[in-house]
Amino acid sequence: MAPRKKDNAAVATYGDHEVIVPENTLRKAVSTKPLDAGEDDDPVARAEQALAGLSGDFAAWMDSECERLDTARNAVVERGFNDDTKEALFHAAHDMKGQAATFGYPAVASAADSLCRLIEFTPDSDRIPIKLVDQHVDAVRAIYREYARSDAVDLAAQLTDRLRDVTDDFLMRENVGRPDVIEQIRRPSVVPE
Repeated sequence: MAPRKKDNAAVATYGDHEVIVPENTLRKAVSTKPLDAGEDDDPVARAEQALAGLSGDFAAWMDSECERLDTARNAVVERGFNDDTKEALFHAAHDMKGQAATFGYPAVASAADSLCRLIEFTPDSDRIPIKLVDQHVDAVRAIYREYARSDAVDLAAQLTDRLRDVTDDFLMRENVGRPDVIEQIRRPSVVPE
């Protein structure tokens, strides 16, 4: 059947389904005109300049994110792991993992990643040792607090390598009989260093 238009989208109808291909408006937003030889309008440079202008706010952001992570940890300590506390802890760590490098604290990302893995790959959250959660949260906070030290990145790497080893050991024991999960645990981290 020939495609028909529906709200600027091509629609092809078949016996049991429709395929809708929306109009591609991205091309209208992108300039095809090359920069002139003397033109200084570089969008990447503008983005970097905007980030540099915000860099003073990055420490406040990290303070806030560390507090959010600590609050989530305290909720787990007080109420145990349930859907809400587990989700809050995971999202606090995940957000930190994803944004730490952008905000100038890339060494924090590995510790946050290890905490995410602990939560994600443990089949029964009630078996996660609170002490291991504490070690992750305290590591994130310590790495951030000591970031100005000249040896901070090396110390952070040593700390997060040890946390990752302990976490992987725990996860391997918890996932005996689950080869698909064990394979994922053994994969190297993709968090930038």
